[in-house]
Amino acid sequence: MIPDPTRALLQQAVSSGGVPGAALGVVWATGKRDTLTLGHAQLLPAAVPLQADFWWDLASLTKPLFTARAILRAVEAGRLDLDDPLAAFLPDLAWMQATALKERTLRQLLTHTAGLPAWSPLYTWGDAATIRARVLQEPWNLTEPGPVVYSDLGYILLGRVLERVYGQPLRDFTLDNGLTFAPDSAQSVATEHCLWRERTLRGETHDENAAALGGVSGHAGLFGTLEGILAQAEALLRGGWLSLAAQTLAVQPHAEGRTLAFVQAQPGWSGGGLCSPHAFGHTGFTGTGLWVDPVRGAAWVLLTNRVHPTRHSGFDIQGLRRAVGNTLLAGL
Repeated sequence: MIPDPTRALLQQAVSSGGVPGAALGVVWATGKRDTLTLGHAQLLPAAVPLQADFWWDLASLTKPLFTARAILRAVEAGRLDLDDPLAAFLPDLAWMQATALKERTLRQLLTHTAGLPAWSPLYTWGDAATIRARVLQEPWNLTEPGPVVYSDLGYILLGRVLERVYGQPLRDFTLDNGLTFAPDSAQSVATEHCLWRERTLRGETHDENAAALGGVSGHAGLFGTLEGILAQAEALLRGGWLSLAAQTLAVQPHAEGRTLAFVQAQPGWSGGGLCSPHAFGHTGFTGTGLWVDPVRGAAWVLLTNRVHPTRHSGFDIQGLRRAVGNTLLAGL
């Protein structure tokens, strides 16, 4: 059961206007699970009550749940190795330019240690074809590899690697039930009234760069239902997300504060201070998140549309995430 203090926290967050809607799912190592859905999928331009089976824009949860997992599946299949250089799959990378990016490895990109900048306004560069070409040719201001610099750009490049390895666009990759790149807008949770696109987004990618790349990229573009994401959390907790070797690798520490695919439990992290040191998780800008604590025997998913109708509400989403994690674990 979801503890009463956790329910009260989410009810207060919704009733106070901090988030229009929230969906929480918890699964235990025994297989027992519980869910809670509160509030609205949309407030403007018209109110739409939140339904348990609605699609959520997962934002950066795309990174671990799709891109990192797909890279590891390619390793399992013998199509690539984590320590292969980027240029092995992108021979046109920085064509006729000298750059250390060509030798940076897939492992470094996965762990955000490749020395790439965090972000760039790709959506201002032109159409999708222009952006896709320029991303490979841009003389990025690389730093020395090693320190963690959370980078959307690294995962955009990993997405391009997957497209080259499999010979198909990311949109055509097979996804688990409860995950999609093309949700029904009428059954989707609204995100922001986008000032760039001049409309409220519902069923289309919130991330501007992913949208400009056609709606799907290695760093953002995935949508999921509460049950779909909870199934991912359960597989991470109980096994079966990948092969035993690959799943073990995915959740082991690889860099400061990071596993191969997730953020590692550390002081101040989003999962809360009661998590064990072996816990891991990831969040998305739209207000989504997934956490797994194998020592405590629990995993949970918190989905909110905290950017609706604007990202500038000032609501403390990190505080809510930590409080939810702490009250859940305290109630075990």
